Amino acid sequence: MDFGLVLQTDPPASRVVSLMQRAERNGFRYGWTFDSAVLWQEPFVIHSRVLAHTQQLRVGPMVTNPSTRTWEVTASTFATLNDMYGNRTVCGIGRGDSAMRVAGRPPNTLARLGEAIDVIRDLAEGREARIDGHPIRIPWIRDGELPVWMAAYGPKALALAGRKADGFILQLADPYLTEWMVKSVREAAADAGRDPDAITICVAAPAYVGDDLAHARDQCRWFGGMVGNHVADLVARYGEHSSLVPEELTSYITSRHGYDYGHHGRAGNPSADFVPDEIVDRFCLLGPAQAHIAKLRALRDLGVDQFAVYAMHDAREHVIDTYGQRIIPAVNG
Repeated sequence: MDFGLVLQTDPPASRVVSLMQRAERNGFRYGWTFDSAVLWQEPFVIHSRVLAHTQQLRVGPMVTNPSTRTWEVTASTFATLNDMYGNRTVCGIGRGDSAMRVAGRPPNTLARLGEAIDVIRDLAEGREARIDGHPIRIPWIRDGELPVWMAAYGPKALALAGRKADGFILQLADPYLTEWMVKSVREAAADAGRDPDAITICVAAPAYVGDDLAHARDQCRWFGGMVGNHVADLVARYGEHSSLVPEELTSYITSRHGYDYGHHGRAGNPSADFVPDEIVDRFCLLGPAQAHIAKLRALRDLGVDQFAVYAMHDAREHVIDTYGQRIIPAVNG
């Protein structure tokens, strides 16, 4: 199993770079950042510094979207980084949550997302694509490579990931929901004539190592609030008791009342006060190292290829080091 580190691009950028370096020294192979231009610093500028100060770490956004930047700009940005640092980027992409809503725009439609996946990949790998009916090719690209991994929760989005994406990003670590969603993605891939086992499965969630579960939960409760934004969209589309979406995913948002993006993705987020301990425990990895190892092995057995650690809490260095010294060797040993 591969491991990744997910960070927000809070200033100073040098701090993000140093944490990514620390992660690589501890055996992490991927470095991810949020992508929300209003809330945090521009990630691709920082990605360039991360790539320059690491040796093999693969870097990308978790996740970008089809509307913050035009598709040719996104493709050219990835291709430039790949040309400079040797095809070490991954394009994580989704409909857009904070990046769109903070700017007063709704998330993208799945139709637009599906088209963007094809166009961005083709352009970044040097092939011609059509944007608004116009054929475009970036002429300077040679031997470009850009895997595109799609974030999804709902049935239509999971099906799109299976049909189009090189990888599937699931932003929660509940084994039951992981099994259900991975199965949906792979069935869609098979129905589209693709090899379902060729799709990389990445689970991303906060991890907090320690014996004080109450403190760990409080540090990671924000994550249930973040996931709740997407769940609320699903409930609005499919209803509270739809057979298309498991109640294990949707039932906890019945007490949700709005969301303030000013605290998005941060420990102590007051908009996450509706999230019960049970959801924090299910969606995150908490407790002593052995508890992390056991859950990671269960996820690996469900077909998960990478676990990406959200490190938005007060123990980032400790978690990175403990994963490197104890957890990654035990899972992969």
